[in-house]
Amino acid sequence: MHLGPVVVLDAGHGGTDPGAHGGNGIVEKDAVLQFARVLRAELERLGYHVVMTRNDDSDPSYDDRATLANAYRDPVFVSLHVSSSGVVGTARTYFYEFAGPFAGAVSASAAPPWEEAQRPYGDASRRLANLVQIEITHRLTGSPNAPAPVAVRSLRSVAAPAVAVEISSVSASDSAALNSLAGPLAISVARGIAAFHPILGTAAGQP
Repeated sequence: MHLGPVVVLDAGHGGTDPGAHGGNGIVEKDAVLQFARVLRAELERLGYHVVMTRNDDSDPSYDDRATLANAYRDPVFVSLHVSSSGVVGTARTYFYEFAGPFAGAVSASAAPPWEEAQRPYGDASRRLANLVQIEITHRLTGSPNAPAPVAVRSLRSVAAPAVAVEISSVSASDSAALNSLAGPLAISVARGIAAFHPILGTAAGQP
């Protein structure tokens, strides 16, 4: 039984949305599900309560994925992706950046609009992304030294610290070569999360 903080793992794409694919038979939706399962095992080993937005070849909508994450108290959200290009064996973390300040009027006591749910967590998401990227650079040589601010759609409606991690790439020689990166990536992401949200012996929030 895992009673640590909740981590929601989002394996991108799925179902009729394959994501990126290479001429070597690698399909992003399958690769990220494998990465998510390895990361889940590492996080559970550390004591985290892990929730998957999908654990099969389904394709929940962005809203469904965010709704699942938002049902928990104080979670961390990580969306996993595989790039269509880039140096094989490197990875980069992203946090959400809005195009401009919020134009509407929201009272101090009201929750932000659904499409703005990530906005109050921008600083926390940036800090989480930094911690994860530091760990990635230790294990995946050649990875960028810093995360990047990008309008990643899967993060926008998540009302929690949220990052996307993208590993390169579907141009790997074969699926085995790409899958061999799952272990180092899992350790990196898990250690970044542990630095951001350590387990303090409290029970995880329930939906």
